[in-house]
Amino acid sequence: QVQLVESGGGLVQAGGSLRLSCAASGTAFSITPMGWYRQAPGNQRELVARIFGSGHIEYADFAKGRFTISRGNAKNTVFLQMNSLKPEDTAVYYCHGRQWNMDYWGEGTLVTVSS
Repeated sequence: QVQLVESGGGLVQAGGSLRLSCAASGTAFSITPMGWYRQAPGNQRELVARIFGSGHIEYADFAKGRFTISRGNAKNTVFLQMNSLKPEDTAVYYCHGRQWNMDYWGEGTLVTVSS
């Protein structure tokens, strides 16, 4: 069973930075794409960024220029570097991965940006 575990959330002031990490376990095969979604209270879960095995990357418009997604050297790890954070970035951030048409989600990590 694939499991995704996130880390790196927390409280930061507006303009600050955070780096989220996600590591998958339970599989010896590549998970692609891997990425990040977020959900703020009262809102639907939305894509932040995702990266494919080919190296192709997709960003939400709000993430372009501020967030950077990357894969780690270890298999099935992904990072999200978030800079210039805004209060509206406050949300639970979820790691997501797809393998053989099955979707896997982490439990989420809370990011709170204070003004």
